[in-house]
Amino acid sequence: MPPPSPPASVSSLFPTSSPSARQIAAVVLNHPSSTLTTASARSLSASLIAVAPSLPTPVANSVLKLLWHHAPRALLFFHSLLHLPARAHAVSPCTIDLALDLSARLRHPRQLTNSILALFPRLRLPYTPRTFPILFDRFAASQRRPDVAVRLFLSLHRSHRVAQDLPLFNSLLDALAKSRHAAKAASLVRALGARFPPDVVTYNTLADGWCRLKDTSRALDLLRQMAESGIAPTKTTYNIILKGFFRAGQVQHAWNFFLQMKKRGSKDDSCSKPDIVSYTTVIHGLGLAGQLDKARKLFDEMSKEGCCAPSVATYNALIQVICKKGNIDDALTVFDDMLQQDLTPNVVTYTVLIRGLCHAAKIDQAMKLMERMKNEGCEPVVQTYNVLIRYSFEEGEIDKAMCLFERMSKGEDCLPNQDTYNIIISAMFVRKRAEDMAMAARMVMEMVERGYLPRRFMLNRVLNGLMLTGNQQISRDLLRMQEKYRRLRREIRL
Repeated sequence: MPPPSPPASVSSLFPTSSPSARQIAAVVLNHPSSTLTTASARSLSASLIAVAPSLPTPVANSVLKLLWHHAPRALLFFHSLLHLPARAHAVSPCTIDLALDLSARLRHPRQLTNSILALFPRLRLPYTPRTFPILFDRFAASQRRPDVAVRLFLSLHRSHRVAQDLPLFNSLLDALAKSRHAAKAASLVRALGARFPPDVVTYNTLADGWCRLKDTSRALDLLRQMAESGIAPTKTTYNIILKGFFRAGQVQHAWNFFLQMKKRGSKDDSCSKPDIVSYTTVIHGLGLAGQLDKARKLFDEMSKEGCCAPSVATYNALIQVICKKGNIDDALTVFDDMLQQDLTPNVVTYTVLIRGLCHAAKIDQAMKLMERMKNEGCEPVVQTYNVLIRYSFEEGEIDKAMCLFERMSKGEDCLPNQDTYNIIISAMFVRKRAEDMAMAARMVMEMVERGYLPRRFMLNRVLNGLMLTGNQQISRDLLRMQEKYRRLRREIRL
């Protein structure tokens, strides 16, 4: 059976035979259905062939990333790739990795994740070094499923014929450490250390896990264990502990540790000599701790000492802490100095400055800066828009905030994420008018359609608001949607 013909309007959208990833993403967003079925995947596949006779892997991957915050359509696009003829697109392992990440991130039924994973043997493609670490990360990030990540690792050889080696073991530990399960990671090292002898990556991962929990004493114990095991610490090791001190609020310990690094580095111990990451960490940490003058002095000393010139990340750190102090004019001066040093600002630079301008109630100037970054070829990201939307609401500029949201929804720069919807929903409770509650409900339903489940308290808050303002029909619509998801239980609190 031949694939269905694409809508007539689709084939006339693009005059060229090689549309960009953003143009293809627009085709996916405008497709009549976002439901993942064989028929809808075939229909979208026909539309894609009409506008793009061939879809190289880099383009397909870019489209998936552009659609990242609209997971149902992103996964529909991925499945439509499977229906394209071989001459148009050959699915690559890295593309499957992206789809796997999407399905696991959204906690889809195990069947969907497993079906995507099964594509590797089905298409005779090799697993990539990122395939299973992606699943480790996603499972460990869920508070209820860190054990699932461990079981997956232990079953790799039996279930997927994948050898369990030290790099994969370290990937599992990294996933646990980043999700605040350092104790579980440490217990695994004790239990499986004979099978997977720890290396410097293992120790660094465990140290980072303890530092994320602000337990620097355990991180320092690991430093001593490394020495006893004959494993030399690396710059990464020292930088992890340095950052850990600042995370724990142990600013003086961090400064003393930094001075020790400089002292040992001057004695030809290259591993402990501070690098650009070390200096950036200290400047940021001192600034956040309220010691901005000390941070500025260290920043000024960097080039003079000849150790390393400030990088874009260093400038970003300094600009951020200056903005947090509320001195936006000083931050803009540092930004101008950055440009004079022939450094190219990145999206973090602009987003930090935009936040600083908004915090100083200069939203119009912040909007102009976003247009400037676009003109400079730096595309705003969802965090950039979220900052502008949040502060626009705080200033009572509701129309301006919703205009920004509409731009996002159309995919002009980026799609809204869960934080975007939460910002808008929370803002609707300022006036608590009936139309605001209706808007909040529409935002809840839209975020669910895009693959996000609202937090339970948020759904309950909206339902209660609808009941108090008499929005009965919308309340029923929301309750019908709620019935599809067991996680969204009803808790009425008037």
